[in-house]
Amino acid sequence: MTPRTALGALHIGALMFGLTGVFGKLAAASPAVIVFGRAAFAVVALAFFARFASRTGWQQLQATDWRRLLLSGLLLAGHWVSFFIAVKVAGVAIATLGFASFPAFTVILEGLVFRERIRANEILLVVLVSVGLVLVTPDFDLASEATCGLLWAVGSGLLFALLSLTNRASSGRIPPVQAALCQNVVVAVCLLPVAAPQLSEVRAIDWLWISLLGVFCTGLAHSLFVASLAVIKARTAAVVFALEPVYGISVAWLLFGENPTMRMLLGGALIIVAIVVSSSLGTPGKKTPQTASAH
Repeated sequence: MTPRTALGALHIGALMFGLTGVFGKLAAASPAVIVFGRAAFAVVALAFFARFASRTGWQQLQATDWRRLLLSGLLLAGHWVSFFIAVKVAGVAIATLGFASFPAFTVILEGLVFRERIRANEILLVVLVSVGLVLVTPDFDLASEATCGLLWAVGSGLLFALLSLTNRASSGRIPPVQAALCQNVVVAVCLLPVAAPQLSEVRAIDWLWISLLGVFCTGLAHSLFVASLAVIKARTAAVVFALEPVYGISVAWLLFGENPTMRMLLGGALIIVAIVVSSSLGTPGKKTPQTASAH
């Protein structure tokens, strides 16, 4: 893969991740069913990639690895369920922008968990994301569907930040595709008891949206992300993936008529600019987590 094709693969991956909320809204199923189906189809896609496309050997897992994968799988399940609740309640745009708050949570949690000094550009990131979220909030009435959905989305971002830190702790031992596959197995197993009674009621067209969500927006997108990192710097990848909300909101506007207000656009722009600037400046000694594609 050349740098040019790797960059193209990154943009395709960002577009696929941006379509996550769109497919979640198209599927007329509960968040539990959507997440279960997404994880199940993702396992198949990731197993196919690991078998035929990946050159990285699999690591023999120890008890500590299994505990971390179980924890990260539970965090991933919570992240996905809360995100799709936000999509159902408030729409794709608000859900996507609320989730985009996760880099700010990551900065704060890294300082608390790893005792790392928070740098000036990271403080700027937290401030800009916070202001952006205030602007994105339609009103501050907790009874409002939009505000409730945004809170679910921000909670999704918090869970994703925790997931990123968990994966960071084990990133040196477990190959990314192997970790992602194991995490998706955990998600599918955890959601099966809740989703099973509803599976017979899911329409064929909804299974199509869920399969696209699992195969393309999870398995293939994650594989493209991992493959491109062999050629492109993680910092560049982070900047490209900051475009994910742009893709998602644009498609939702075209398909569902979700017209963002000027205030929401301004708040979203602040959040995206904060992510791009923080990723461009970077932080010595830190890596962009390869599980940033888990969304």
